[in-house]
Formats: sequence, structure tokens, C-alpha cells
Amino acid sequence: MTEVLAVLARKPARPKRRGTPGARIVNKLAATVMLGACAAMPPAPAATQRARMVAVQIQARGIHDPAVLKAMGKVPRERFLPEAVRGSAYKDRPLPIGLDQTISQPYIVALMTELARPRPGMKVLEVGTGSGYQAAVLAEIVGTVVTIEILPELGQRAQATLRELGYENVRVLVGDGFDGRPGEAPFDAIVVTAAPAKIPPPLLEQLAVGGRLVIPVGAADQELLVVTRTASGYTQERVIPVRFVPMTGKAGG
Repeated sequence: MTEVLAVLARKPARPKRRGTPGARIVNKLAATVMLGACAAMPPAPAATQRARMVAVQIQARGIHDPAVLKAMGKVPRERFLPEAVRGSAYKDRPLPIGLDQTISQPYIVALMTELARPRPGMKVLEVGTGSGYQAAVLAEIVGTVVTIEILPELGQRAQATLRELGYENVRVLVGDGFDGRPGEAPFDAIVVTAAPAKIPPPLLEQLAVGGRLVIPVGAADQELLVVTRTASGYTQERVIPVRFVPMTGKAGG
């Protein structure tokens, strides 16, 4: 309609027939119906949104591990969110899950998973269960996930969601993740989803030789680090600047 009006404005000396009043009314009604139909179109199915998320937000940014891409395309992210924000489940950003906590941006979940180098049969410790989404992504790949949440309400909610979705290889514990889980160490990988000011020593001690600790560290300025245990000590790699909620409990004391 805009283009037609522009043409008419340039040639005032040659008026065009605009049709009868009845025809104009019919055309307006048709346009209104079409606009209403477009507005009423339901959002794309969750599986379609997940596939788009993997392609645009994750794979296009350099995540290439096939197991990680498959897991991110399978886990129903919306199920780990409060009802009020489920419509934003596949947007490129973190989202609130209550109690001043968030679910991480999909890319960050995929990146931390890939950095842990997950493989079938591995035993992984997660510190900071939150919604349970990161645990579910890991559980799609590894053998066992032990995840610790300091907030009982979040831990119970995550446990219920994981059970509903059939993740029998995930155990949710309520407690302070600073100390890890020494009775079940060593772990092939440890993934931390809250930021301490410094790396908790117990987590380093609970890594198996060759195991990797993926952790955001810092207060005002945070960096995502990967610490690998070797036969003679530890190596450390800085990955990217990040922004996570602070680790509480002993880490915040």
C-alpha cells in the first residue's frame, strides 16, 4: 500500500481509478483479517526453537562438539523455567528463575559443557544446580551427574523437574558446594555455575588426574577459567569474561 501511494503522489495529473466504495471496504476488511491472522499465529514449536538456538546461538559461535550440540538440541529448556518466562526460553540471554538466581544464556551452558570435555561414563560434579538445566545437558552425555544446590527451594524444584523428565543419572543434593563431595571424589569434571572470589581448594583436590574444573571466578570482574589436574599439579586457562551470580556460603564468607 505504501508503494502505491508514493506513485500516486508523484503523478497528480493522472489520477487512477480507486474502485467503488464497496470494493475499498472489502479490501480494508481483508487487510484487517490478514493482520489479525498474523498476530494470532502461535510461536514455533519448542523443538524448532531449539534447533534454531543451536544453529544461530551456539554452533555459529564456535561450539562444535557433536555430543554437546545434540544435548542442547534435546533438553527442553522451557521446562526448567517459571511459567511467566517460558516464552523466552530460547532467547539469547539469561533468565530469572526466582530467589535472585538465573538460568544461564544458552551459549554459556554449551560453552561450559564443551570445556568440561564430557564423555560417556564420566562422573561429573556440578556446583550450583539452579534450575537443573545445566545438569540435564551434562546428563545427556556423561554417566553420572552429582549436583549441589545451596538453596533448598531451588534444589527441590530442580530435582522434581529432572525426575519428571526422566534423568535418573542425576542426583540433586542440598548443601554448600564449596566443599564439593569428597566422599564421592575423584570426579572426571567439575562445573561451577556461581562465581567465588577464588577457586575453592576442595574442588581442586576432588578432580581426577586429567579432570577439568570449569568455573567463573571473581567479584566485580569475572573470568571463566578451566583448571586441569595433571600428574604433577594443575594448569589454568582463561577463557572469556563472564557475569554469574556470586557463590554464597563459605565462598562468600
